[in-house]
Amino acid sequence: MAQLDDRRLLAKIANLYYEEDATQSEIAKVFGVSRSLISKYLSKARELGIVEIKINDQESHPFMEIESTLEKMYGLREVIIIPSVEGEGQKQKLGLATSKYLLRLIKGKETIGVSSGTTLYEVVKATHSNRHFPNVRFVPLVGGVGNERMDIHSNHIVAQFATNLHAKYHLLHAPVMVDSHEAKKIITNQSTIRQTFQMGSNADIAIVGIGASPVHSTMVKTYIDKEDFDYGDAIGDICYNFINEDGQASENDWNKRVISLELDKLKQIPTVIGVAGGKEKVLSIQSALKGKLVDVLITDEETASRLVDISNQT
Repeated sequence: MAQLDDRRLLAKIANLYYEEDATQSEIAKVFGVSRSLISKYLSKARELGIVEIKINDQESHPFMEIESTLEKMYGLREVIIIPSVEGEGQKQKLGLATSKYLLRLIKGKETIGVSSGTTLYEVVKATHSNRHFPNVRFVPLVGGVGNERMDIHSNHIVAQFATNLHAKYHLLHAPVMVDSHEAKKIITNQSTIRQTFQMGSNADIAIVGIGASPVHSTMVKTYIDKEDFDYGDAIGDICYNFINEDGQASENDWNKRVISLELDKLKQIPTVIGVAGGKEKVLSIQSALKGKLVDVLITDEETASRLVDISNQT
């Protein structure tokens, strides 16, 4: 049989495969060789430029280039970008994109940790499937009750996920924050609370929002009524933990009182999906990426572009 550098043969095989839709097995029969050898011929045809494969992504996937840029910048497993829209519609689109990604990941036996907030609420609202997942378990990563509206609490969100997917869930019977560091130690040492956080630490997947700086934070407006509260070097939050510009836990009184999975344990979860968008969150998202707190980022086009711009400036 001709060698791999026989360009005429390579062109003929490539034409059969790419233009006439013949299978590698069918082509192998025509030329009396093995299917594996046909595969080698096709690879050689691409190597020599006889075949050029072009992905027409501008219409079907216009954000591929910027997604790839951010993935390389921060060592992310995947970036998913949606078109930017005004108002609450953006959170709904982020929720739908996150839901699709989550359903792509679920195989049927995962433990999935969940934070709370309005964006996570949009994720669970969008999550529906004809499949049942009786061996999947949802567990809160932050205090399950607090002062915000009930539907964005972590306990409500995990229960709704379980209802929508016919899965299991576990509740965290603890507030978002307590009065002192001593009270936090007492509560988190309770056996049921400790067991729930252990489940969260051992989760296969986590879905978390990324909060804006304290000035723009819904969390601050809800739980902190002191105008002179010292936020330290906080630039945003993740799982209710304030973080600094390097994505490390910020030194402030809030972090000593919040009931939440510790950031070091969050980083040990194999797949952490961070979902957030909006210009007020750009710096906090960048901090979370610098701190390697998420593996997958789901955001909008404008936010992604700003992330690339500020990263190129530093």
